[in-house]
Amino acid sequence: MLPPDLDIPPPLPRLGAGHPELAAMVRAAADGGPPLVLLHIDIEHFASINQNMGLEVGNAALHTVGQRLAGRLRGRGRVWRHGSDEFVAAVALEGDAESAQALAQSLIAEIEQPLAVLPYTLFLGAKVGISLCPQHGTDAGELLHLAENAVRHASHLMHEPVHVHTGAATERVQSESAIARQIVDALPNGELRLRYQPKISARDGRVVGMEALVRWQSPVLGLLLPERFLPTAERLGVIVQIGDWMLKRVIAQVRHWREQGFDDFFVAVNVSTLQLLQPHFVDRLLGQMQQAGLPMSSIVLEVNESALNNNAQAVFQAISALRHEGIGLTLDNFGTGDASLGALVRYPADVLKIDRSFINAAPAGSRETAIVRAMIAMGHQLGMKVIANGVETEAQLGFLRRADCDCFQGYLFGEPMSAEGAGQALRRRYLRPELFTASKPDRTLLLVDDEENVLRSLVRLFRRDGYRILAAGNVRDAFGLLATNEVQVILSDQRMSEMDGTEFLGRVKMLYPDTIRLVLSGYTDLATVTDAINRGAIYRFLTKPWDDHELREHIRQAFRTYDTQRTREPAL
Repeated sequence: MLPPDLDIPPPLPRLGAGHPELAAMVRAAADGGPPLVLLHIDIEHFASINQNMGLEVGNAALHTVGQRLAGRLRGRGRVWRHGSDEFVAAVALEGDAESAQALAQSLIAEIEQPLAVLPYTLFLGAKVGISLCPQHGTDAGELLHLAENAVRHASHLMHEPVHVHTGAATERVQSESAIARQIVDALPNGELRLRYQPKISARDGRVVGMEALVRWQSPVLGLLLPERFLPTAERLGVIVQIGDWMLKRVIAQVRHWREQGFDDFFVAVNVSTLQLLQPHFVDRLLGQMQQAGLPMSSIVLEVNESALNNNAQAVFQAISALRHEGIGLTLDNFGTGDASLGALVRYPADVLKIDRSFINAAPAGSRETAIVRAMIAMGHQLGMKVIANGVETEAQLGFLRRADCDCFQGYLFGEPMSAEGAGQALRRRYLRPELFTASKPDRTLLLVDDEENVLRSLVRLFRRDGYRILAAGNVRDAFGLLATNEVQVILSDQRMSEMDGTEFLGRVKMLYPDTIRLVLSGYTDLATVTDAINRGAIYRFLTKPWDDHELREHIRQAFRTYDTQRTREPAL
């Protein structure tokens, strides 16, 4: 049962195709108003929560998700419940606002934040299908149907949680040949847009910089993200003109912000290999900076890791000349290319930017977690700062802070925004400061067991001893809790569906070696337990059924052991 004093927010209204407010928004878009994006949001694998934790927990979780979505869209659109574990959102996109895909990703990031429904902490995921008005239709029912079909398509894609409806005709238009024909005229026709995404200090949440990102507002193809059109632009050579345009716009924007009093930040701009190979690229950029009266440190160039293997000598000379003048360099998407470590040592970069694919898998993925830790340590050993790209959850943030990552970028702190929105972020100076000032209780106990009744019994047993108790019904949730909380003692079941307790605690030892780790099991595998104890993976092995008094005493002793270890640590 849920605690009686749990404050469950009121549920969102239900939506049907004939809902008058939705119909009015569709009519406004069809009559020449701002385009309307309709998003069908499906919470993944939610049936297991109702089955394993009860309908009461499931309903409370859906209420909270609805309130989060409504809060995210406040003043911009509406959100409704639609089906048992589905939501529909309708948002008017004003002018050249962020793409529907980026909006959908920001809503997914909101859903993926840890959700507390005592005694559980839930980690949810979502898929989003999108339809657009008037591009895909002008009838509310039709648009709802298209968005629902799109989310079904997204459900079959492992790494693409967002899918925009495309009919056969639209797919033909969005082929590479169509992009190739139109990208040549995008710049002279004024169809390119710049967006800025904040870069955040790991120390306190301060905005230390921005990344300039390009978008293409095509009158035929709609709003396209850079990965959709930049490869074609690079193949055609148009990337050079686009890159030069971006640098000019960014330099002018930085000058404008500095005139407003913001002088303690930088803006990062992606540059292609073709730009670096231009004979006069370095001199032209330095001249533009000097003419604008900007310090060289106010611009940082982001170079894709793959550039290190292309025309290496010429790229090296350009990068060295820029670095000599004080312009910073970031190696972008690090870990996804085939650049050798020798090339990494050779190139004088200031910042190493870890690709989002590694961040998405951490902290639950043990291999990815180890790789991220290794990349951060390697970057620091080479004298570089390290920035993590794609930070979307508090669990990822907690893990990266413990791993000594220097900066963060991702939807947890802000989606790509207009220059006006970026200026407001600079004025605020700090984004999500509450994530950096959370108190750290002295005695936190993490309980891990995939049997719901056992987990509830353990929570009730230890609640009387005054511990702060965290409970996880699976290993993935447990890693999320460890990343966002300072945990001293862990009590884990041995026989679990994902992995056994000794394997889980062995991974915990690598990530959080200071924790005191205990296994509770209803069966005995002496070889496995002995090996785990010898490796130091577990502190003590306890058996089911347990004696309440003895089990509580074991946990008290575990906390005393933790305190003793801490007092023996030499002062720094």
